[in-house]
Amino acid sequence: MPSNNNGPSDFRVLLRSAPPLIVTMMVLSIVGMNLLANKSINTGVDWLALDCGLLLSWMCFLSMDVLTRCFGPKATTQLAVVALVLNLVIAFVFFVAGSIPGVWSASFVEGSETVINDAVDGMFKGTWFILAGSSIAFLVSAVVNNYLNAAIGARLAHDTGFGAFAARSYISTFVAQTVDNLVFALLVSQVFFGWTLVQCITCALTGAMMELLFEVVFSPVGYRMTQSILAERSGNGGGGKGGAMTLQQAPHNSTPAHSTECSIA
Repeated sequence: MPSNNNGPSDFRVLLRSAPPLIVTMMVLSIVGMNLLANKSINTGVDWLALDCGLLLSWMCFLSMDVLTRCFGPKATTQLAVVALVLNLVIAFVFFVAGSIPGVWSASFVEGSETVINDAVDGMFKGTWFILAGSSIAFLVSAVVNNYLNAAIGARLAHDTGFGAFAARSYISTFVAQTVDNLVFALLVSQVFFGWTLVQCITCALTGAMMELLFEVVFSPVGYRMTQSILAERSGNGGGGKGGAMTLQQAPHNSTPAHSTECSIA
């Protein structure tokens, strides 16, 4: 984005003005779901493959839905890139921690110390192709989620109220989570673990449906956050109509408060 010689760039304004709680939720959910994805969930059926990253993946997409509604898809995608970069930094810290000689407390099991310690080291050090695949999948799905969410809002006759927020969030989240899961499955599971195309598609769809359930449960929280942000921006002179944005602009149909997620790894 072009810079103004007389003031900070739009991107710097974005970093200063974005709601810290929502951005923190997005960053923590990306870091956390990558770590939790190391544990699979025993679903009891062969066709449903899930991992514990599911517990946090919804938070990332809900955060992007809130940000898209308040600040537009371009700004939200920029914040998603920032969150991804921070995740890569944390992944590097985990790699260093796993490479440092020493003993994890979990390995103090008589006769199994070395095996357990090496396993924990391996979990934190990760694998390059999994990290690369998950990063690409998240970036693609973030773009899909944010711009689809905004496009749905633009087509709604009345982009206000919980119903409009839910329509935008549920549709964009399901599509984007499917894309996230499918891109990762095609790049990693099919190439390195021999999955078939049918397995990749099945995993992508079933995982997205489960992640959508979390979004449905927590969407009222996201809606209340959205209303609070819009009300605050309106009170600070940020109201009015706008496009996909600088931080001084409000999203399309911006109104005061009474108007109106397979994990990535």
